[in-house]
Amino acid sequence: MTTIAPNDKKIDEEISSEAEDHQDHRLFGLLAFLVADGMTFAGFFAAYLTFKAVNPLPSDALYELELPLPTLNTVLLLVSSATFHRAGQALRRNESKSCQNWLITTAILGLAFLASQMFEYFTLPFGLTDNLYASTFYALTGFHGLHVTLGTLMILIVWWQARSPGGRITSQNLFPLEATELYWHFVDGIWVILFIILYLL
Repeated sequence: MTTIAPNDKKIDEEISSEAEDHQDHRLFGLLAFLVADGMTFAGFFAAYLTFKAVNPLPSDALYELELPLPTLNTVLLLVSSATFHRAGQALRRNESKSCQNWLITTAILGLAFLASQMFEYFTLPFGLTDNLYASTFYALTGFHGLHVTLGTLMILIVWWQARSPGGRITSQNLFPLEATELYWHFVDGIWVILFIILYLL
């Protein structure tokens, strides 16, 4: 039979106390990442607006973008933010099945957005290398589309991990879902700004 020396017991208690007092900086790290990512988008937006103001395209290089598909995409992403929020509410109530249903709905909306954007690419009257405007348009929408793709993959991972029984994401471990939801809302907000700049201004 082994005995624990008083000094060893004191050390164990100190380690346990430090672990309890240790602050969780994951949210801060995520917010720092989103701020940095937002600055990248801001650089794209500034470059596009500056180019448009200082170097206007000749009349034969201007293209009138159709609004139905981008408007549909906006609706898809805004609805997906609402369904993701419902997923979080369901998980907090320990309703894992309902949470999974809302998550898979959100992922489907994300995939629908990507399919709609790809369809728009194939129907645009200009290509990637036609002029600086076209290149900027594809860079902005493509970079955002990459974020939607990553976000959709994250949602599918959270969907699988929220299963019951056996899932690691529960009402006691909400951070993975909350982090993914925050990222998704960020992506949706960026799209609203992008939609206004590219399609309405």
